[in-house]
Amino acid sequence: MKYKRVLLKLSGEALAGNQGFGIDGEMISKIAEEIVDLHKMGVEVAVVVGGGNIHRGLAGAINGMDRSTSDYMGMMATVINGLALQDHLEKRGVYTRVLSAIEMKEVAELYIRRRAIRHLEKGRVVIFAAGTGNPYFTTDTTAALRANEIHAEVIMKATKVDGIYDKDPLKFPDAVKYNELSYIDVLKQGITVMDSTAISLCMDNSMDIIVFNMFESGNIQKVVEGAKIGTIVRNKKG
Repeated sequence: MKYKRVLLKLSGEALAGNQGFGIDGEMISKIAEEIVDLHKMGVEVAVVVGGGNIHRGLAGAINGMDRSTSDYMGMMATVINGLALQDHLEKRGVYTRVLSAIEMKEVAELYIRRRAIRHLEKGRVVIFAAGTGNPYFTTDTTAALRANEIHAEVIMKATKVDGIYDKDPLKFPDAVKYNELSYIDVLKQGITVMDSTAISLCMDNSMDIIVFNMFESGNIQKVVEGAKIGTIVRNKKG
């Protein structure tokens, strides 16, 4: 395997499936199966899941809600998603811990970096919830921050398409796929793979990001084995 410890970034929308909101049972089961397969390979797996299927902080602010309040609501949504994913994983025999950046000891452990690393070393899947614990930061930034804190070898960003394109391939048949990009390219061209804060954090710490289609069977295994699928974002091309 090319990677031994990875951080998987899932959007909240991925959990909603085709219904567009909430948690789709079939979709979260499929995601859990993919994570179980990765765990069986001996890979240490951490997960950051978004909350956009329940509440998106920025959207609430656009509609007149106080931005901080709306962002805290979004953080709560990620905890709901994290608990749902934990349930599906543990029903498949994989020990899982939800670590929250906001204290809620009845349902999740408080995030402590050393504790998270220890859970990974013991073979547990770790789900990071409640973002960074601060408003104005996205779960993309959370993924970049946590990946660096736990010394993950790569961020695996799961999407519904097989990489990064110059425009939406679901809308434009002539969209061109990038096999590799530098962080500078992403920032200069305004490519929305992750927000600029997350990209800058990864660039400063040489943390690679692989964007791939998780929902194509076998892809997650191919990524950890080093197969050239999806799009890799790194400091230098080549």
